[in-house]
Amino acid sequence: MLSDGLWRTIRIGLVGLVLAAAVAGLVIGDSWLWVAVEWSPPASVRFYAPNGFDTLTVVALLVAALVKAALLWLILRAPAPGPLNRRAKALRRLLYLAVAYALLLWLPIALLPDVLDAAFQFALWTAIDVLYLLVIRWRSRMLRVAAGALFAVELAGMADELLDELDVLELGSGGIVGPGLMLGGAAATVITVVGQWRDGRWSRGTLTAGWLSVGVYALMIPLNLLFEQIFSGSPVMPVMMDAVGLVSTVWIAATARELPGDDRLVDLPPARRRVVRVTVAAAAVLPIIAMIHPERTPHLTYTGWSPRCFDRPSFGDLKPAERDAVFLCRARSTDGGVPPMFPASLSDQAVLAYGRVLCRARDRDEQEAILKRAGSARPAWGADPWDLVYVCPEIIGATHPELLRSAAETKAANDAHISEENARCRDPWPRTKGVVQATANYFLFVDGDPGYLVHDPADEAADEAAEQAMDKVYDDSAGIGVARSAALIGHVEDVADLCLTVKALRTAPPRRTAGWDQVNEVPIVSRSGRLTVPEKGEGEVGAGAPMPNLAIAGKGRYRLRVYVRVGDAGEEHLVVVFPGASRKRLELKP
Repeated sequence: MLSDGLWRTIRIGLVGLVLAAAVAGLVIGDSWLWVAVEWSPPASVRFYAPNGFDTLTVVALLVAALVKAALLWLILRAPAPGPLNRRAKALRRLLYLAVAYALLLWLPIALLPDVLDAAFQFALWTAIDVLYLLVIRWRSRMLRVAAGALFAVELAGMADELLDELDVLELGSGGIVGPGLMLGGAAATVITVVGQWRDGRWSRGTLTAGWLSVGVYALMIPLNLLFEQIFSGSPVMPVMMDAVGLVSTVWIAATARELPGDDRLVDLPPARRRVVRVTVAAAAVLPIIAMIHPERTPHLTYTGWSPRCFDRPSFGDLKPAERDAVFLCRARSTDGGVPPMFPASLSDQAVLAYGRVLCRARDRDEQEAILKRAGSARPAWGADPWDLVYVCPEIIGATHPELLRSAAETKAANDAHISEENARCRDPWPRTKGVVQATANYFLFVDGDPGYLVHDPADEAADEAAEQAMDKVYDDSAGIGVARSAALIGHVEDVADLCLTVKALRTAPPRRTAGWDQVNEVPIVSRSGRLTVPEKGEGEVGAGAPMPNLAIAGKGRYRLRVYVRVGDAGEEHLVVVFPGASRKRLELKP
């Protein structure tokens, strides 16, 4: 065991190194300052502060350096001398391993797959909790049972993380189970400190560190959840919480250090106790003081990079209290690299106020004037009703009632619209039954959509064939572009949809060109045994009903005959597919 003098030299050297490195970071640059205070790779700086540190962050790092140096001084105290039995020795070694992990080992372990980190922590704390039950003199059977139950909850939370990394069923999927597992760690710490107090071996300072670690843990949960909202991506919060988080490591190290004591250790003199209390209080209060902004500072709840802003919930699925937050997300969004609707210097209250003014604007020009007054980087774009509906549903809903729907109502309305459009389409050859057939409305993009595909979706070169077919359709007099396993059939009129019937026959049907404006026949290949027409997905083009596999003879060559006409009911297409080895293109009715 190292002598007390050597321990003191090591403590002075390491604490001095931390403070010196932090001071040097002020001169060398942000990356060095980050490494000196956070003890993590400089690459993290680009994540937390891609544009460099502002003054508040630099101050937070310097305060964190002082706090971590003080707590490191307490962590590195020499182990108390005295005999230990086999279980106590094992517990002390595991506790010091936990301390080493918190200070140093987390970095090399982080380079390994996340599942190994989760498994290591689960195994480590399982062993520690078992030894806590055996080594601590609980002096109450009920207290020991309660400790075992809370340790089980704590380990269940770690098991949940491990299961998540293994991509198997998680424990904390429910709205109550997840937070309950998160609080298991704090509850386990509470019961352990109570056990230490009843045991009598641990000093008042160790018990105080234990209670403070509970407070820090309880503070971390809500602040981590609100991190994006409060600091808008600033590294101040993680820096300060990382610093005060060492209180837990102080408690673990003190627990290991004082294991040999038979009775309660002698408390510190009153003067030193007051110094410790002031230091600990400062360490707990300084992060909270750092979070308090001046009254003139804008209150920012969401930024364009906030993870919860990537989803766009339907208005009808939101509670009234949630709608303002969604508008703030939309107003500050930089999705797609576009500038936000409002500058970052505007507070949430100002953004919401401008949003309600935009709702009452008479036209786009008035919206542009309002956005210019607000300092927007994109005033000419105005504001869209699907964004404004969250702040003034009574105004937007009067002209756009569809924006007030929930996701389920929107889907039901879309399904009803598709069914209605499909119902107006009729089979133009009702007496000629195909082996497989379908009739549906085919939805096109309003502007610039060349037509629809009949293709082999399982062909390895399906995308390349579709692109080539699209290139050829513009140069073909019949408006049909063919490239091996894909045929792009263009529409005649400038339409947003058309009625499409597809049939697969075993042999070539009669020409039957009467009543049709044009009839053409082209070759097509199925390399996988499939030929079909794309079905409409959400917000996409495609057929309004499932389309069958038209390659009824499996892999091979087919003929594709296309009938087109335009009448009072709109544009109508009939596509007939049948086996055929010919590679000729036929104009049966130009």
